[in-house]
Amino acid sequence: MPKVTSAPFRVLFTDLLSDQPRDVLPVSGLRFDDYIGRSGALSGTLPVPDRATAQRVQRAVIPGRTAVWVVQGSAVWWGGIAWTLTPSTDERGFVSADLQAATFDSYLDHRIVFDTLTSGHVDQFTAVRQLVDYAQSLPGGDIGITMDDAQMSSVVRNHTVTGTDMTRVREALDQLAGLEGGFEWRIRATGTPDGARRKALQLGYPVIRTGDRPVMLTHPGNVLSYSWPEDATNTANVWQSRGATQNSNQAADSAPMLSELLTRAEDLTAGWPRLDGSSDYNTVRDRQALNAHASADLAAARPVTIPTLRVRLDELTPDLIGRTVRLRVNDVWHGAGLDASYRVVGWQATPEERGSGGSAEIYLEG
Repeated sequence: MPKVTSAPFRVLFTDLLSDQPRDVLPVSGLRFDDYIGRSGALSGTLPVPDRATAQRVQRAVIPGRTAVWVVQGSAVWWGGIAWTLTPSTDERGFVSADLQAATFDSYLDHRIVFDTLTSGHVDQFTAVRQLVDYAQSLPGGDIGITMDDAQMSSVVRNHTVTGTDMTRVREALDQLAGLEGGFEWRIRATGTPDGARRKALQLGYPVIRTGDRPVMLTHPGNVLSYSWPEDATNTANVWQSRGATQNSNQAADSAPMLSELLTRAEDLTAGWPRLDGSSDYNTVRDRQALNAHASADLAAARPVTIPTLRVRLDELTPDLIGRTVRLRVNDVWHGAGLDASYRVVGWQATPEERGSGGSAEIYLEG
C-alpha cells in the first residue's frame, strides 16, 4: 500500500457553499474520524494568542456555514462542516477556541423534505439521488455534493417520502438503506489531481468497497496494538417493527401499524435464549416496506465483533473506508494464529504533535 507524504497536516477553512478559501489555521489536539453508517467528527483547539489571530478565527470559522478540510500535501484526509466554536480563557488569561465539526453527510440532518417525493418502480440508487437532488435544488441548499447518475444497484423499489411527515433527508436515506436488500452510503471528501476539493456521494450495494489490493497488517509488526470486543448487547432473535399510526382521526383511539412478528428459529434450536427486539418507523405506512425493515433489523441484530487496530499514521492513505485489510496476528489469544480478511468500516486519526508520533485506529467489520 503506497504511503502518503510526510508533509504536515493542514486545516483549511472554506465557505461551505462556494468552497472559496477563508484561511489556514493551526489546530492543536487535532483528531478526526470517518465511518460508514454515521457521521464522522473532527475536534481540536484553535490557539488565540493575540487580537489579530482572534480576528482571523472570527472571519474564517462561522459555525454552520464554514467547511473544514484536513489536507496533507495534495491529499484530502477529511472534510466536513464546522458546527460549533467555543472561545474560552484559562486562569492565566490565555484564550483559545474549541472547534467541533462533522462530515458533510451531517448537513442532510439539517434538511427536511417538505414536499411529497415519489419514486415509482426505480432503482433504489435513483431514489437516493432524488432525495439529494431535492435538498440541493432549493435556494441555498446546494453545497456541491456530486453524484454518479449511472451507478445502479439493480434493486427496484417504489419509494415515497410524504411532505407532511417533515422527514429529515438523512433519516429518509437511512430508512431506504435499511430495507432488506439495502445499501450503504456516505459523502466522501476527496481531492482531484488539479488540487480541487470534492464532496462526492458514495454508494455501495450491498456494501461500499474500495481498492483492488488488500492492506497487509501484522501483529507483532506494523499493528501497534489491537482490541477485540465481542458485544451481544443488541442481539435479538425475535423482532417486530412499528410503523405509522393508522388512524388520522385525533378524537379516536389509534394504534401504529405492526410488522409481522419475525423469529430466527435456528437460534432457539441451537440453545440461544429468546431475545426480543423492536424498532420504530413512524413515517412508514406501507406494510410490505415495514416488513422489509423488520427483516433487515432482525438480520443485523446479531452479536457484534468490531476489531480495532492501532497503527502508525504514516502506514496509511486517506482512502481507507471500504478497503480490505488482510490481518495476521500471532499471540497468546490467537493461539493457532490468525490470518483473515476484514473490511474497513471506520477510522480515527491523531496526527503527530510535539514529538508524539501520529497514529490511527482502524475499525474493521466483524
